[in-house]
Amino acid sequence: MNKPASFCDLLGSRSVLIGVDATDKKQTIQALAQHVAAQLGLEEHVVFDVLWEREKLGTTGVGQGIAIPHGRVAGLEKVCGFFVRLKTPVDFDSVDQRPVDLVFLLLAPESAGADHLHALAAVSRVLRDENLCEKFRMAQNVEVLMTLLCKTSTAEAA
Repeated sequence: MNKPASFCDLLGSRSVLIGVDATDKKQTIQALAQHVAAQLGLEEHVVFDVLWEREKLGTTGVGQGIAIPHGRVAGLEKVCGFFVRLKTPVDFDSVDQRPVDLVFLLLAPESAGADHLHALAAVSRVLRDENLCEKFRMAQNVEVLMTLLCKTSTAEAA
């Protein structure tokens, strides 16, 4: 796989959600697993288990209100991303103790090798841009958010 040039390369047409309602980390991951499973034709419990097991190893709350849950799932053909803006921030055991409101979920095939790590690094570096994240938080609807995400290059980040 080539490194993604933009978030659009990772995101599908129904991969951006605004206003997901959750009260804590587990409920957030459950809501994400439900949506992702439906979009990718996977079993919801499989997606949840992969994400939750990863979370048990250490938080994916990277700070500044951002979490990047990720994992490898059997049956996927390529690295897939999902971007979610939560209705209200939730405690995600983040490294800076700040509640999370922006979540970029990454799933990779079990055999993805370095592709998974390249995508994760690119997403992480782009989401360090506080001004860009503020634009993501202020986007009025999914279409505006998707446009912002698609204009965001990961090339210099990866």
